[in-house]
Amino acid sequence: MSAVDLVIKGAQLPDGKAADVCIQGDSIIDVTSSYKGESVTTIDAKGCIVLPGLVDLHTHLREPGREDAETVLSGSKAGAKGGFTALSAMANTSPVADTAGVVEQVLRLGQEAGLLDVFPIGAVTQGLKGETLSEIGAMADSVARVRVFSDDGNCVSDPLVMRRALEYIKKFGGVIAQHAQDPRMTVGSQMNEGELSARLGLKGWPAVAEEAIIARDVLLADHVQSRLHICHLTTAGGVEIIRWAKARGINVTAEVTPHHLLLTDDLATSYDPIFKVNPPLRTEADVYALREALADGTIDIVATDHAPHPLEAKECEWQEAAFGMLGLETALSIVQMTMVNSGLMSWQQVADRMSHKPASIGGYEHQGQRIEKGSFANLVVINPTKLWRVDRDLVLSNSSNTPYHGHELPGVVEHTVFKGKQTVMNGQISRVGGK
Repeated sequence: MSAVDLVIKGAQLPDGKAADVCIQGDSIIDVTSSYKGESVTTIDAKGCIVLPGLVDLHTHLREPGREDAETVLSGSKAGAKGGFTALSAMANTSPVADTAGVVEQVLRLGQEAGLLDVFPIGAVTQGLKGETLSEIGAMADSVARVRVFSDDGNCVSDPLVMRRALEYIKKFGGVIAQHAQDPRMTVGSQMNEGELSARLGLKGWPAVAEEAIIARDVLLADHVQSRLHICHLTTAGGVEIIRWAKARGINVTAEVTPHHLLLTDDLATSYDPIFKVNPPLRTEADVYALREALADGTIDIVATDHAPHPLEAKECEWQEAAFGMLGLETALSIVQMTMVNSGLMSWQQVADRMSHKPASIGGYEHQGQRIEKGSFANLVVINPTKLWRVDRDLVLSNSSNTPYHGHELPGVVEHTVFKGKQTVMNGQISRVGGK
């Protein structure tokens, strides 16, 4: 074999075997037990695990319009440091990504950052208002080739509008990603509904408000034979509906966030708005149901719902604070802690839930590939035995609203490789803009 550009030596593959991964240009040209040739760069990955680059199907990058909270560049830096090689930018920007022009702008900004692939998600309805379908066809035909559409932040609550959207995206194999929240049942809601919300004097957010929309939409997807994806599933009841739908052969997929795999609603007793998120943190029983569903495949993927906010939007009274928390830099560590270290999932299942399946759902052909000869060299090398302490002052996001500040987490992303080039080297961003 001729000299290669990069060799990742001695890493454990997702299936547990040790190997040298040889990269030339933007592709893997060999996976061998022992590479003996010359290389331009070598990563000593003994004791580490190499996974396909992580793919996030649910990221809020805020640009255009809210660059004080995040930009495509700052979000790309945070994503690369977290091991991601692809992010899906949600449509609730300003202006809303409901036209070909806006999604192409987001795509271009991602290409200019050059740290990972940024795939724009298009709005389902104009202005996220839930009334009139957006320019779905134009966005699908644009340079951005949008295939995922979502009004996330808002629910497509009108069943007729939702049906029309599901019918429309069938033409090109798209998918509607639904934020399942009945708006009439959650007016002014602040946290999970239950004894605790009553005691704290915070208006409750009932689980049924999520479950009712999931149930309605899986029936609609079945009726029109279209693809439905459920964003940020949070309840045990929602899990059972998804399980029932899949048993019937309905084309539905679902995601869970890292924070809903770990955090519970009792954190609201602090009245610290860092724990205010949409949908809300639920009960311990819900958390364990979500973990089991992710392990057995009822929930298909992990998605961060990375939601950056400027300081003033979080450092205020709970009722006035914005919903959302950061997730890109901590996602893999939280999944390792809750799912791998607990014995619920293997690293091969992590690769499936955080790379292969989200890439498949989004239709991202150069992402989520197996670590084998001929695949694109989008990879992450992690040291699962290392610990690191989260510091909100050191995150790469433009915002600092992480719920894990001061917490020690397992698993350090040592290297991220995007299209054969190192974007993260020894835990630090190594290049921007393709340089």
